[in-house]
Amino acid sequence: MVGDHSGTPRKLGHRVTIRDVAEGADAALSSVSRVLSGHPHVSEKMRIKVQKVAEELGYEPNLNAQTLRSGVSRTIGFVVRDINNPLFTLIAQACERELRRNGYSMILINSDGSVEIENQNFSLLRKRRVDGIIASLVAEDSPYLRKNLDSAHCPIVLLDRQVSDRNISAVIANHSSGVYEAVMSLVKLGHSKIALITGSNNIYPTRNRLEGFTKAHQDANLEICSNLLAVGGFDADYAFSHSLNLLHQKSAPTAFLAGGVGAFMGISRAFKKNKIIMGKDVAFVALDTLSFLELFFANISTVYRDPVEMGREAAILLLEGLEGAQPQVSVIETQFVERDSSKGSI
Repeated sequence: MVGDHSGTPRKLGHRVTIRDVAEGADAALSSVSRVLSGHPHVSEKMRIKVQKVAEELGYEPNLNAQTLRSGVSRTIGFVVRDINNPLFTLIAQACERELRRNGYSMILINSDGSVEIENQNFSLLRKRRVDGIIASLVAEDSPYLRKNLDSAHCPIVLLDRQVSDRNISAVIANHSSGVYEAVMSLVKLGHSKIALITGSNNIYPTRNRLEGFTKAHQDANLEICSNLLAVGGFDADYAFSHSLNLLHQKSAPTAFLAGGVGAFMGISRAFKKNKIIMGKDVAFVALDTLSFLELFFANISTVYRDPVEMGREAAILLLEGLEGAQPQVSVIETQFVERDSSKGSI
């Protein structure tokens, strides 16, 4: 048992309520409520007295109750496709930083690559009455998607996703231009058997990367070898198994493009298993990478997009939506950064 400001015993773990503050300050509940809600018509003497007691008791406002009264939670939901991808960590950090600077907190929920879990996550955020949602969707063809978008009843910003029949804000990367540059660079170096390992085409990044990949082959008058494409999964195990198959083909690729961090890791494992050195035995370009990976894999050529810019831009679009702005799409450019890994032997 512990004592409060008034000397009344209080059980450990007891949540301090506005009634406790009123008793401690020997003031009417209505007066304390006005002080704690920032009401202007309160005497300075009463304000100081109540705030002092509230601080001594460790009073914290009930945000759920405030949300019910005002309809505003000052909270944003962030739905992550797969938190194992460190790229999302950087995006989420930048997003949360911008939101916090504007007086909002952020709830991060991981869908673990499952549309069923993603559906549950949207339901949870609705129940939490968040003011807005930023979402990296598992798939753009999920059977739950349109129901979740329509029933959110708050501004939504999609991260690197497109839903053609809904007018929703989005931050997307121009993957196509960076991939185009990468393939043209490989072609100039003499490569014609170029493999691409990336995720399913039911999300925008894969389709956009394939556009750049296809256009580069067309402009270089090269035929795309369908057996050199592995389009279906973002995880490292998928990339690892398909890389091994490609490396054991009679006409193996001389260059690899890794669509995503998972593909980067999976292809790297396959190279290590076969004692293949990037930039010497085979050319390699990562279509996403992170600075800490480059500490272990030096001189990696990459198609770079700025995750900090994506996160910050997503937060800005959401904040503008909360102010009544119409949905809009912001495009983040990518850049091909050529290093030694894409100069493998032919």
